[in-house]
Amino acid sequence: MKLIREMSLVKDRVKALLRLHLHLRNSDNKLIANIWHQDLLNKRLNPNLITANDLLSLYANEQLTNSESIRRVRQKIQEENPELKGTVNEARQKEGEAVRKEI
Repeated sequence: MKLIREMSLVKDRVKALLRLHLHLRNSDNKLIANIWHQDLLNKRLNPNLITANDLLSLYANEQLTNSESIRRVRQKIQEENPELKGTVNEARQKEGEAVRKEI
């Protein structure tokens, strides 16, 4: 039950960020950074004051949202909500089609 609840929260957070910030639709790295920034604030940690080692330790100890979960949730959301897809996806689709025609 706890895992389902956590994934639902991740989905809600990712969806909200994709709606608010268009640039996050094209970059998993930027999306993950934003989620982790929120995680730090929720833990009452100042993102400007923690070290890289602190960040890595938090991630290793599973105290930050899993990056792969964020990526998978983003992918599913964009599959179900085409209006939340980024412009990079469209360009990749066109490029893939061109390659398929060439082959």
